[in-house]
Amino acid sequence: MMKLRIMAPMFVLGIGLSACIAVHDQPAYVQDRQGPPPWAPAHGYRAKHHYYYYPGSQVYFDVGRKVYFYPFNGDWRVSAALPVGIHIDAHSYQVLDMDTDRPYVYHSDVVKKYPPGQLKKQTNAKSKGKGKKWD
Repeated sequence: MMKLRIMAPMFVLGIGLSACIAVHDQPAYVQDRQGPPPWAPAHGYRAKHHYYYYPGSQVYFDVGRKVYFYPFNGDWRVSAALPVGIHIDAHSYQVLDMDTDRPYVYHSDVVKKYPPGQLKKQTNAKSKGKGKKWD
């Protein structure tokens, strides 16, 4: 009888505790940054590589990896420095954003869009420019 008195409340207590469920109010998706989530398609494509293209010498500079891509004997070479025979105008370049790590794959399209000698020199955005008065 003593066993029954102890076991009955334990049984009821055990059933009561097993029915308890903790509920927390949390949103299903928490976004802590601006823009679409990584798995969502972006508007257009996501450029992974940023290049400076120098039309006068047909050279690409990968800003992230700090390497040059240049033509050599009908092939493309990659190097941290340009060879002695290739010179670039540091102020005459076009910024290109591409989704490839080999910019020369699209070189024929780039040459059509930015032919040598047609690119205006990059200017400092803070400069007053020709014909404008200084403060």
